[in-house]
Amino acid sequence: MHDIVDLEGRGVPGVYVATREFVDGAERQAEALGADPAAVFVEHPIQDRTDDEMRAIADAAVSALIAALTK
Repeated sequence: MHDIVDLEGRGVPGVYVATREFVDGAERQAEALGADPAAVFVEHPIQDRTDDEMRAIADAAVSALIAALTK
């Protein structure tokens, strides 16, 4: 969260990616930092996923990432 807030503060557009398990925590941290960065949340967990499963998660997130970045 601190990295995306720092990047946006420097004028670098960005979107952070986290798993759905962290939606509430991410929202609270963003609020505490006074920020509202763009985010895309993906399936949880990602630990122990195969390369093919990770590619599928990434492929499923691409449209949302592009939409959030160009919003």
